[in-house]
Formats: sequence, C-alpha cells, structure tokens
Amino acid sequence: MSFLTTLSTRFRTADPHHSAIVKGMLTVALFTLLGKLMSAAKEMVVAYRYGLAAEVDAYHFVYNLVSWPLGIWCSVLTAVLVPLATRMRELDKEAIPHFRSELFGFALLLGLAMALLGWMAIRTMLALGGSGLPPNSAQFALAALPGLVLLLPLGMLVALQSAWMLSARRHVNTLLDSVPTFFIAAAILVFPSGGIGPLVWGTVAGSVFHLIALLIPSARRKELEAPVFTRASLQWRGFWQGFGIMLGGQALISFTVIIDQFYAVGLGTGSVATLGYANRVLSLILGLAAVAVSRATLPVFSQSRPEGAGDVYTVASYWARLMFVLGIGVMLVSYVAAPWIVKLLFERGQFLPEDTVIVSEALRYGLPQLPFYFSCMVLVSYALSQRRYTLIFWSGVIGCAGKIVGNLLLVPLLGINGIALATIFVYGLNALFFCLTLRRPR
Repeated sequence: MSFLTTLSTRFRTADPHHSAIVKGMLTVALFTLLGKLMSAAKEMVVAYRYGLAAEVDAYHFVYNLVSWPLGIWCSVLTAVLVPLATRMRELDKEAIPHFRSELFGFALLLGLAMALLGWMAIRTMLALGGSGLPPNSAQFALAALPGLVLLLPLGMLVALQSAWMLSARRHVNTLLDSVPTFFIAAAILVFPSGGIGPLVWGTVAGSVFHLIALLIPSARRKELEAPVFTRASLQWRGFWQGFGIMLGGQALISFTVIIDQFYAVGLGTGSVATLGYANRVLSLILGLAAVAVSRATLPVFSQSRPEGAGDVYTVASYWARLMFVLGIGVMLVSYVAAPWIVKLLFERGQFLPEDTVIVSEALRYGLPQLPFYFSCMVLVSYALSQRRYTLIFWSGVIGCAGKIVGNLLLVPLLGINGIALATIFVYGLNALFFCLTLRRPR
C-alpha cells in the first residue's frame, strides 16, 4: 500500500507535462487500438479474397504512389499547423475562422491539381511500361487508377480537418481514421467476384465518409467555414515559414516507400504484395504506440513557453528513452509471435500456409526498426514544437540516403527481406541525429 501511495505522490508532484502526455496517450492509444483492430479485420478480408494475387500488387502499387503526396501533406500540415493553431488560440483567437476558411480553399485547389497531375503521370508510366509490373498487374493498375486518384483531394481535406482537431487536443480524429477500413472490407464482402473494383471503390467510399465524419463535429461546434480562395490572413506568413522546408524533409523520408516499391517490383510477382502484407502488420504495431505518442506529445510540447524549452527537453528525452525501451520489448514479443499473427490475420482463402511463411519472415526482418521509430516520434514532436524545421529537413535527407544504402547492401543478399531490414538504417540514423542535435540550443 505504501508503494502505491509513493507512486501516486510522485505522479502528482511530477512535471505537469508528464500528466498531460499520459492522459493524451491513453486516449489516443484507446482510439488507435480500436482502429487497428478494424484494420486487422479488413486485412483478413483482403487476404481471404485475394491472397498474393496480381490485383493486390496492382492496388498497392497505385495506392502507394497516390498516398506518397498525401503522406507528405499530412505530415507537413500536422507539423506546421498544430503549433501555429495552438499559438493562435492563445494570442489571436479571432483570426482563426478566416485563416481556416482560406486554408480550406487552398487544400481543395491543391488536391484537385494533384489528382489531375497524378492521373496523367501514373497513366503515362503504366502505358509506357515504366512501372516494372508484369502485363497482367499493369492492366489491373490502369483499371484502379481513375478511382484511386480521387483519394488526393479527399485525403488533403481529411488531413486538414484532422490537424485542426489535433491542435485543439480533440483526439476523436484518431478513432475516425478507421472509417475507410470498414468500407473496404464491406465492399469486398458484398462484391466477392468484382476483381480489383471492390478494393478501389471501397477505398474511395471510405475516404468520402471519413471526410464527412470529420466535418460533422466541426460544423456542430461552428468551426467549419466555407472555403475561401484568397491569401489575406496574416497567419500565412507563419504557415509558409515552416511549410517549405518541412515539405522537402517529408518528401525525402516518405520517398523510402516508393524506393521499396520499385525494388520489390524487380523481385517478381507477389513481392509487392508480400511487402504490403508485412508492412500492414508493422503499421498495426507502429501505429498503436507511435501515433499515440506523437499525437499526445505534440500539442503538449507546443503549449510550452520558449523560456521553458529546457524543461520540456528534459521531459522529451525521458519519454524518448522510455519509448526506446518499450520498442525493444515490443520487437522481441512480435518476433516470437510473427508467424502466429500473420496466420491469424491472413491465412484463409487464397492466402496459403506457404504465403504465411514468406510474409512472417519479411515481418521479422522489419521489426528491428521499432525501438528507433518509437523514440524518434517523441524527438520529432519536440523539434516541431520548437519550430526547428531545419532538423526535420535533414532527418529526411538522412533517412532517404540511409534507405538507399540499406537496400543496395541488403537486397542482393536477402531479397524482399533485405528491403524490410534496411528500414533500420532510416530510423537508427535519425534517432542518433536527433539525440545529438537536440541537445544543443538553437
């Protein structure tokens, strides 16, 4: 009993940042867990229906290309908008509605332009045979393209609404991230013999309803304005200060997914699907902890005053070490459980026992990144809260270079498993980089 009393006393007297992080983390972790369980159910349905078929290769190929700019936009927007909106709520709350309407208009125009450019570029690549996909898979990819490019304008707006909710420390957007997975699974079950169509149009429908689910709470709180296509708000200056350099950094770090995809295409039919299934399991593991940590820490770190940066760094370094240790534990448990996890999620229908062996091995090779990834999420949140965007840019350079070197060294030796293992170069080097640079003040 005395131990519990001592623990309770220490918690109450600790830095208040710890308490805020724990509360946010528990909330986000719960929502993320529910979302990941739904994602796992969706992956079961996809594996049952398609296995390692050419349709899955084609879907992942186009989806990953379309998701690349979306991932960049989401990361940059969250990194720049959350600290900016937090300061606006404290210093200039009346300016938020006009800036929000202008940012809505900007995101809408950008999404439509990206959809047009994406359709033209990917279609040209597929038509000229530049994708490296086998002819059958390339035909499926062409069929998937018109639907999947719609994710660009939809995803731009989804990311914008999610960032506004996160800046207000409303974490329900994490739960709503699971809406698309429900529609994908439903489409596959309702249309079991529809080729690649159920995958594509289930994804599109899920994105539409995801956006609607985010807009409704904002409208009820009277925080939803019609898009305005001007740039009159004074807040654009602060927004652009971080946007450009963050864009470069995130483009580089996220380009590692595209690098992996083209390496996998060269390893034969089923390789893209194998890597996709392994990454799906990894995303379940990474998302539950990393999303919870980043979304819980960034608003807390952003609310700190500049003169208290030293105290916040102490909190950030503590959580980085804690997440590194947690990552080691998760890595060891996941390594042992990998075959069981893959079998439970995927082995049914067209996904055969030999496919379980292949995907389980790729998954195990991807696990060493976990401790470095977990700790990086905390350090990145701290860097963003201090508006040290140059560090984020160089972390993208380091991560992209590390991935290229890792693939060059490991793919000839290990094949698809080398692609998975090479990710440790990305986050291992980045963890070291942040540990060295964040110790020094700006």
